[in-house]
Amino acid sequence: MSDTPKHLPVEALDDWTAAVCAALDIDRESVDVALLLNLARDVAHGVARPAAPLSAYLAGLAAGRAGGTREDTADAVAAITRLAADWESPETHS
Repeated sequence: MSDTPKHLPVEALDDWTAAVCAALDIDRESVDVALLLNLARDVAHGVARPAAPLSAYLAGLAAGRAGGTREDTADAVAAITRLAADWESPETHS
């Protein structure tokens, strides 16, 4: 891997998603890209930027444990989004 960051053009997002799904044997139709991008945005703004990819991973883990459907993902994302909306860092109470 290069140390130079690559910026994915917006139009390439579907190709990237399809390639990752194929590599991981995931049904592409089960992936709601907009839902996950919104989750990342909400967590990045409501909690912290580094929490966004971690939260997306945890949503996927929870969805997989629940059965792995689109609805399972939506439920996990909704729970995390609610938590992020109400998040107050312990530092704010100091």
